[in-house]
Amino acid sequence: MTLVPGLRAQMLIVVEMEDTAKRIGSGDVPVLATPRLLAVAEATTVRAVERHLAPGETSVGTRVELEHLAASPLGTQVRVGVELTEVDGRRLVFAFEAHDDHTVVGKGTIERVVVDRARFLARTRR
Repeated sequence: MTLVPGLRAQMLIVVEMEDTAKRIGSGDVPVLATPRLLAVAEATTVRAVERHLAPGETSVGTRVELEHLAASPLGTQVRVGVELTEVDGRRLVFAFEAHDDHTVVGKGTIERVVVDRARFLARTRR
């Protein structure tokens, strides 16, 4: 495992109807849903570290802090950037920010833990 602070990744989405609070059920308006913003941020953390994990390893989410600061209507491009800020053994801490063309849409931290995929899945089958 060669994980060091400073690893980064980005993802870009265009808000479509399936991304909205109305469709997901977290609200009744056609803007980017908070759970969808979180899902994109988490996927971006996975992207940041996937090439740096040993064979058979993966990471799982354990903690999130999220501030959803601005609404993003249909058609808005939202870019989510993450940076690995802390590595404490198998615990990884990421900072993230999401931006549209005008403002910060959201920000926060995501913690993940590196696990052996097979052992993790075996524990879920108890």
